[in-house]
Amino acid sequence: MQLAHWRHENAEAEQTLQLAYSFPLINTRDVFAPDNPALLQALCRREPDKRQRLAIFLDSGVAQAMPELCARIQAYAQRHAQHMEIIGDIIITPGGEACKNDVQQLWRLLDALAERRIDRHSYALAIGGGAVLDAVGLAASLFHRGVRHIRLPATVLAQADSGVGVKNAINWNGQKNLLGSFAPPWAVINDSCFIDSLPPREKRAGMAEAVKVALIRDALFFHWLEAQAAHLARFEPCAMSALIERSAHLHLHQITHGGDPFEHGSARPLDYGHWIAHKLERLSRHALSHGEAVALGLVLDARYAVQCGLLAAGEEVRIWRLLRQLGFSLWHAQLAACDAQGRLCLLQGLEEFREHLGGSLCITLLRGIGQACEVDQIDAQQVLHALHWLARQEGQDEQALPALNGVAERRLAS
Repeated sequence: MQLAHWRHENAEAEQTLQLAYSFPLINTRDVFAPDNPALLQALCRREPDKRQRLAIFLDSGVAQAMPELCARIQAYAQRHAQHMEIIGDIIITPGGEACKNDVQQLWRLLDALAERRIDRHSYALAIGGGAVLDAVGLAASLFHRGVRHIRLPATVLAQADSGVGVKNAINWNGQKNLLGSFAPPWAVINDSCFIDSLPPREKRAGMAEAVKVALIRDALFFHWLEAQAAHLARFEPCAMSALIERSAHLHLHQITHGGDPFEHGSARPLDYGHWIAHKLERLSRHALSHGEAVALGLVLDARYAVQCGLLAAGEEVRIWRLLRQLGFSLWHAQLAACDAQGRLCLLQGLEEFREHLGGSLCITLLRGIGQACEVDQIDAQQVLHALHWLARQEGQDEQALPALNGVAERRLAS
């Protein structure tokens, strides 16, 4: 039987598939207190009468900082046994980039889900920093093509930024976040108790993403950060909670209203400062944390925008001063690192970023505090000028950097 008559010649069959995602962001304190309903609300929000099964993954750093946590989680589950059941032991997972750099760790996470017979209506609950949330989120998105994933971020960085996003990833082949998926979480629970236990360096590092999102989206938030800098530098709880809540809201608003939650296009406004940061993290062999590298990326890209006439002179000094007041060190020896041909290693990050974007470079810069724009090229000599400027700001020896090749630097008021 001939089937040609069933269709028009050269007929198109393009279809449109619309999906609606929704998940709660719950702000609470002491989520595992016996009478705290936050976790139960997340678990039972669509099936209130079902006893929910869950596998729990716990960041080893959090477990070490809060040695009573596993017992408190088990006691909470026993108290609410009619609504929830923890399957097997709590899985302690290496924290930090070690979790994302070892591809075998992904298989260990998948094995843990398989051993517990977690199904598409069960849960993978991850408690920890952004790296653990990323890795567990990726495993959850792959297993059964997606099991319900609840994030309980335990750092400022994760609560204010990465924990509320839709990306899950691990590093591979020396490239950050090369393997990953887009899969929104079932719920995100921000518990301020976890922030209390963080060392000062981790509290501070998380503030960089708050500064970033203020710079690209909310001038009033940036002004608030300037006004509250002294309180934030002392990690005062009220100021820290306000920073986290506003930053998380702005990140979520960009994801949900920015028009490209799964990054089909090239623009990445939330990656402002990140082409530098990602490369610098690797050059430092992660001696610099992500937040510390982002802080450097923010100020260098701000100075670059001033040199290009996009951003008013002096605004980069405001950004540098704020980050300094928050306690960031804004220099690292790897900023001056060169390859065998004398070229800045940092600039290799541009090509890696271009590849990540699909071949077309699209870099977010500032044209005002709270106002972002996109450019499709970066001038290497202007990057070098920005590095020389930052070296002067930080009292560093400019001779450690490549020379400016006789090109006169445009002197700008600062």
